[in-house]
Amino acid sequence: MHDAHGFLLYAVVFLAAAILAVVISKKAKMGAVLGYLIAGVLVGPEAFNLVSDPETLLTFSEIGVVMLLFVLGLELSPQRLWLMRRVLLGLGASQMLLVTGIFATAGWWMGLPTAAAWIAGFGLALSSTAFGVQILAERGELTAEHGRGSFGVFLFQDLVAVPVVALIPLLAAGEIQRSTRDPWLSALLVLGAIALVILAGRYLLRPVFRAISKTDSVEVFSAAALLVVLGTALLMQQVGLSMGLGAFLAGVLLADSEYRHELESHIEPFKGLLLGLFFMSVGMSLELQRLYSAPGMILGLLAAVLALQLLVMWAVGRSFGYSQRQSLFLAAMLASGGEFAFVVFATAEGANLISADLAGLLNLVVALAMACTPFIVLGIAAFADRQLDTHTSKRQFDAIPDHHSQVVIAGFGRVGQVPGRVLSAQKTPFTVIEPSAEQVDLSRRFGSTLYFGDPARPELLRAARVGDARVFVLAIDDVEHSVRVARTVRKLYPHVKIIARARNRQHAFKLMDLGIDFIIRETLHGALSMTQKVLEELGLDSATASERVERFRAFDEALLAQQHLVHDDESALIQSSDQARRDLIALFEADDALRQAP
Repeated sequence: MHDAHGFLLYAVVFLAAAILAVVISKKAKMGAVLGYLIAGVLVGPEAFNLVSDPETLLTFSEIGVVMLLFVLGLELSPQRLWLMRRVLLGLGASQMLLVTGIFATAGWWMGLPTAAAWIAGFGLALSSTAFGVQILAERGELTAEHGRGSFGVFLFQDLVAVPVVALIPLLAAGEIQRSTRDPWLSALLVLGAIALVILAGRYLLRPVFRAISKTDSVEVFSAAALLVVLGTALLMQQVGLSMGLGAFLAGVLLADSEYRHELESHIEPFKGLLLGLFFMSVGMSLELQRLYSAPGMILGLLAAVLALQLLVMWAVGRSFGYSQRQSLFLAAMLASGGEFAFVVFATAEGANLISADLAGLLNLVVALAMACTPFIVLGIAAFADRQLDTHTSKRQFDAIPDHHSQVVIAGFGRVGQVPGRVLSAQKTPFTVIEPSAEQVDLSRRFGSTLYFGDPARPELLRAARVGDARVFVLAIDDVEHSVRVARTVRKLYPHVKIIARARNRQHAFKLMDLGIDFIIRETLHGALSMTQKVLEELGLDSATASERVERFRAFDEALLAQQHLVHDDESALIQSSDQARRDLIALFEADDALRQAP
């Protein structure tokens, strides 16, 4: 009974601390990992001492790391890796080799054993995928050049970390000396276990999951998913390898399976909870008294880690053709310590490759580096934006040749490029003015002809001979800039047809205020196509679904014109939307009645 009471007490403490710390951390846009670390510090011996034995928790929560590696394997199909080979093997490999080599050399020079120096260097070279992807998503930059590059480096680091974590036990001299098996037998057992996992994953797991899915039992499928993860982990542990290697291999082999997403959804809750416990146990193990007793050494090491990561990633980015601004963002995203470093150091400490004292020091530096991540990104982002503004203000607008074009396109991003490609294919001359110097440089690398400048400037419009054009395509992403350009063109060349892109209804209203009639809402067509497919899946025939979607489109275009008259009055706009919902229901009901009439 006492043990049950203690278990319940620990469970309540962990759950309450995790919820509170993670919510606060995510509200501060610092990510869940840092929240778990803070929760661990609070409940551990360094603060309130609610849990005094982090080692027991660490042993149990390592299953979360195993599940993380399985889910990572599920996301890494061989085809996807091949498509990303340039970023992975170029940008990612360069960053890891340079940073790991520099740190390992410094550690060896300071007296660390060779294996410990390389493990320390490797762990400090890792970056936080969780922080980086979250920040890129919040800034809307996952698809930007530096966003794709950062993600490629994160992916390469995760890929490399998996075999490193898996092979660390084989490097442990103490483990090898204690082994009573013949080395050749050990090697055969390792190869046999890996071959067994590969064969089972390719020929056995899919039929098994196919049979289980026919039972329509969620519990049985969850149990089967857990059995795959824990069974492969146990197999690898029995032959002396890391538990995570088997789980990772099983995940990769199931990455192209039709059950990939279902497996991930069943494992994800267990993985999230146990991985959270792992980071909490790391937080409990952080020796914050080191920071109090030797702040100069800790902060100096922290500064060296961050400075080296920033400098190396900036230089690697520049050498691979990224612009000054993109390279700064790459450096910002990859400067922080990574959550996988805790796994590396814990595994190495368990294998007696690094001492507990060194592992504690490294864990503290990585945790502090992760805490610095949001502030580094904000600071470098502000610096990069200032540099871009300075560069743009110094860069002269391009001279536009004096030739007549039937079409002038303002903005050559994801929207403006589409009409440009079609016009180019049918050999219709057109002129492009792009206000982003970065976009101009990128598009020119792909062979496009365009001119840097602000299309809201009258002199550029005159140079582009907008007055002689038949169509002016306004495809600028920024709403306020788009409205400024529209206002200038309407004032100077009222006879030119403007076809304008609108990001949303409010953008459309602002363009309509200027008298622009040809407004294309950029997401409307795709949303209507999606709606038609939904109706067809619900049983409507293709003709009826198409007719209903077209009826909605016409209704919404009329509604847009009506709401334009009251869009500045929020209460009137809400009333108009409510009435429109009732009118649309009545319209569809009338259509149904007419269709069913004899």
